[in-house]
Amino acid sequence: MGTCSIDHSQEDVIRKLESQQSFLPAHLGETLRQFLKNEHAQQTLNELFHLLKKYDLVSEEEREERNGKMIKLTS
Repeated sequence: MGTCSIDHSQEDVIRKLESQQSFLPAHLGETLRQFLKNEHAQQTLNELFHLLKKYDLVSEEEREERNGKMIKLTS
């Protein structure tokens, strides 16, 4: 994933999560929903947005990698 110069709002990230919810493991989706109830640094929001972006289109191997990054990001 490349670097993006666009800052994504918390609402953007929540909408992206909602659009990818059915493709995420249930526990991870719930963790992310809880995580997004609080405010976070812009860098964190941007990173999470890009981990969720096109999640439904990536390989199972890529999903596992992204899942790990999202878990680390929310810990």
